[in-house]
Amino acid sequence: MKTFWLKDKLDYVIMSKFQVSMQMWSSLIAKVKEGGVDVIQTYVFWNLHEPQPGQYDFSGRYDLVKFIKEIQAQGLYACLRIGPFIESEWTYGGFPFWLHDVSGIVYRTDNEPFKFYMQNFTRKIVNLMKSEGLYASQGGPIILSQIENEYQNVEAAFHEKGPIYVKWAAKMGVELETGVPWVMCKQTDAPDPVINTCNGMRCGETFGGPNSPNKPSMWTENWTSFYQVYGGEPYIRSAEDIAFHVALFIAKKGSYINYYMYHGGTNFGRTASAYVIASYYDQAPLDEYGLLRQPKWGHLKELHIVIKNCSTPLLQGVQSNFSIGPLQQAYVYEEGMGACVAFLVNNDSTKNATVQFQNNSFELLPKSIGILPDCQNMVFNTAKVCYGFIPYYELETKNN
Repeated sequence: MKTFWLKDKLDYVIMSKFQVSMQMWSSLIAKVKEGGVDVIQTYVFWNLHEPQPGQYDFSGRYDLVKFIKEIQAQGLYACLRIGPFIESEWTYGGFPFWLHDVSGIVYRTDNEPFKFYMQNFTRKIVNLMKSEGLYASQGGPIILSQIENEYQNVEAAFHEKGPIYVKWAAKMGVELETGVPWVMCKQTDAPDPVINTCNGMRCGETFGGPNSPNKPSMWTENWTSFYQVYGGEPYIRSAEDIAFHVALFIAKKGSYINYYMYHGGTNFGRTASAYVIASYYDQAPLDEYGLLRQPKWGHLKELHIVIKNCSTPLLQGVQSNFSIGPLQQAYVYEEGMGACVAFLVNNDSTKNATVQFQNNSFELLPKSIGILPDCQNMVFNTAKVCYGFIPYYELETKNN
């Protein structure tokens, strides 16, 4: 399983398809691809797809199959966060309203009525994808699915039934035999073979790592901004900060990263949860309307180019790390045929640092990471937004 993930996936994106009109899907996916991202992820919204028990809707902008096939047509991969509890600042967490009328039901625990309807919907989605040949095991683009969503945040409230439910949900997903891995985000006790993953803004610093040596290190939500409530101020996260933590996660053996959000779109009608405004993650690399949000989009594009040009040592090399100063660290990947990449980290947020590495001197900006694709020349610093209006082909040339 680890080989599967590390083979060719280093960058990753999320986009919720129901928060944009279907006429925009193609152009948005093209902008995502141009930004150097490989994978598009979407939640699956139970309340939209099953508005009444056993009555399903996959029409119009709810056409999940069409969305996945558009991703495939543009040469990208897909990840399906089935949940079916998705949170996502979405009304009722994505649950259909009819669910609360089911006799004896208790949500998200070892409760037979809830498990019955959850399993029915999950199986429906999986079988739909299988019938269209959309899993990677069938030659399709879907390389990953998610079951549940940040359940560990509430697990303790269900006492002994919480861990029982986690094991049941993992087993239920695996037994659907998609042929691709499942994840549970922010779930340190995710049972084998389900992969535990990190959510947050600084997973290179906070993630405890996979709970098994045969699992990759994955970051399922790198928050590029934050949702906004009525009366609140927009949360502005800088391009430099996002780039720093992406580079740090890769330096520490991260296999891929999901930007939550890369494009958030609009919560149409009354689909947003209480007090959440209609505009969702407008400060993402693509804004609410799908326009490039600079400098985030361009700075991350350049970072993706650099990382992909280092794929041989990152995927095949041996990692070492050592101190190069009181608040400075080097992460180095060396491959047997001579390929080498170094990440030089300055954790001092107040001043520049001059460091020595392989008989050369390098100046690192405050709170930054310098990337050396050949372990000799620094071609990118996370704190230096220098692409300006350089044509993208010149970026390619500069980093090759």
